[in-house]
Amino acid sequence: MEKKQYERPIIKSLNAGLMNKFGTRTEYAPMTHIDNVAVKDLIREFGSPLFVLSERKIRDNFKTAKRIFETRYPKVQFAWSYKTNYINAICNIFHQEGSWAEVVSRFEYEKALKNGVPGKKILFNGPDKTDDDLRTAIQNDSPIHIDHLDELYRLIELATELKVKPRVAIRVNMDTGVYPMWDRFGFNYENGQAWDAINKIMATDKLNLIGLHCHIGTYMLMPSAYGIAANKMADLALGVRKRYNKVISYIDMGGGFASKNTLKGSLQLGVDYVPEINQYAEAICSTLLNAGFEKDELPYLYLETGRALIDDAGFLLGSVISNKRLSDGRRATIMDFGVNILFTAFWYDHKVSPAQEFGMHTEDSVIYGPLCMNIDVVRENISLPPLKAGDQVVVHYVGAYNITQSMQFIALRPAVVLIDLSGKPHVIKQKESLKDVENNEVLPDYLKNFNL
Repeated sequence: MEKKQYERPIIKSLNAGLMNKFGTRTEYAPMTHIDNVAVKDLIREFGSPLFVLSERKIRDNFKTAKRIFETRYPKVQFAWSYKTNYINAICNIFHQEGSWAEVVSRFEYEKALKNGVPGKKILFNGPDKTDDDLRTAIQNDSPIHIDHLDELYRLIELATELKVKPRVAIRVNMDTGVYPMWDRFGFNYENGQAWDAINKIMATDKLNLIGLHCHIGTYMLMPSAYGIAANKMADLALGVRKRYNKVISYIDMGGGFASKNTLKGSLQLGVDYVPEINQYAEAICSTLLNAGFEKDELPYLYLETGRALIDDAGFLLGSVISNKRLSDGRRATIMDFGVNILFTAFWYDHKVSPAQEFGMHTEDSVIYGPLCMNIDVVRENISLPPLKAGDQVVVHYVGAYNITQSMQFIALRPAVVLIDLSGKPHVIKQKESLKDVENNEVLPDYLKNFNL
């Protein structure tokens, strides 16, 4: 029989008074397995900390989103947002499910090509496209989403040089009732910039305007904002049809759908207030269907959904280094992972679950990472059971942006493991080594020798 862990007695003050309007709720339960694979076995085999992704959850999320949109709109195409998580194994899961690629840099573009995505199915976004980038995209027949006039003029020059007619779209920004408004990227709808760009494209006859693109924000909690955006995009598309007798092939609504993560400062858990994906779908699809398009001219709906399709498929496993008391008496638990690999800890209050059974006692705690930086705070306030050195935890909803934004700062980046549909774990990215870090360094000869 396994010996039970001793838990010291904890005295808590009881405060009488009214509960908040949301009542009370506990979110803490042990998480000992991921897709029937023991957390402790994963750490034992692959080390701690460790990123773990569930292939089953990724595919289920995609199939669900695809079904929700396709039952509401007849022409739907998803494009996987590479910046969300660009590990090849993850990208190829989405490509196997039928998703195209959406990229915002030459690096991501080449990654998509290398993964086997045809150029014509790579949507090239972003404000920073060099002439060489644009030339490569043109030669691969990729839809290029124009961000600004300088890019538009360069495309006209390149089209003349290459004697081809590149397929282009313009990015549109607009007021959707959500503030601050994202007006940094693209051409504004309200002040006429979008129409100016369209008119310039149509006047040159050097570019083939095939689409319209918008991305109204990130972690959007108002599905109605997408309805407003879809209405304005449809207005532009119908305007192009009327003025130039040109049918717009697609309307790209971008991404921004929220995951179930809990935003910092929120009074509720994310699972309680984040809209369901069907709410976003209803706002977009019903608007486009009722916008006034002829049946045979209904544009394709492109979606660049990232976070909402993978956040809940990712977990970060870690181990307790130590515990201490802060000056105000609060318990501080130090983990072997910090904000260097969990960048989204700056945005979210991530759910953290012990990876082993625990008793009934919990205590208000702070979770710190191992970095010698005061900003290395994983959770500023969390109720946890007593955790001793060597205990393990699971951080939830980490599949989006953490791997792509993780830093080699003070500590090396951990391995990434994918659990396949049969429950078998695969290393899809090796743990970083000193050799990896120094690989691109060049040490001049005169600095190779010294005496201390």
